[in-house]
Amino acid sequence: MKLVLASNNAKKLKELRDILTPHGWELIPQDELGVSEADEPHCTFVENALAKARHAAQATGLPALADDSGLCVDALGGLPGVQSARYAGEPKSDARNNEKLLAALAGCSNRAAHFVSLIVFVRHADDPQPIIAEGEWHGEILPAARGDAGFGYDPLFYVREAGQTSAEMPPLEKNRRSHRGQALAQLLERLQARR
Repeated sequence: MKLVLASNNAKKLKELRDILTPHGWELIPQDELGVSEADEPHCTFVENALAKARHAAQATGLPALADDSGLCVDALGGLPGVQSARYAGEPKSDARNNEKLLAALAGCSNRAAHFVSLIVFVRHADDPQPIIAEGEWHGEILPAARGDAGFGYDPLFYVREAGQTSAEMPPLEKNRRSHRGQALAQLLERLQARR
């Protein structure tokens, strides 16, 4: 089944394809279909994901999948949250976002954090019953980056039970453990139940 992905993030596309392709889903990024990025004006992950999925479905006539995800840091009251990709402003920069996060946590002993992924699937733009799946991945923020895989805050996000940062994990391991992997597993279960 063909799905349009409401994102232009190549690394996110790879992660999602790695998980969905073995289940018979063909994921097409919206930019390949000439679709612009949707506005993300909302303060919650679910509202932004729903807006992005409806926008992509409306523009293409295809079922759409959208992921809104980010890092929530306990000591910062949940920030950067929905602003994770733009935490340090425009243009988006993983390096500047990581620098800003480390500066905000300087001298802070509570470094607990979790990644959140909200994935929304719509059959069409006006789908009255979208499928919404959520995943959380708990860890802590290190004082310095480790590893060079992944993207975003992965080099700073340490998973104690794995003894590694997200950026040090092999892709299959990361996909199995991650917030996005959890949300996609939940989504696949709900899609199969609906068929």
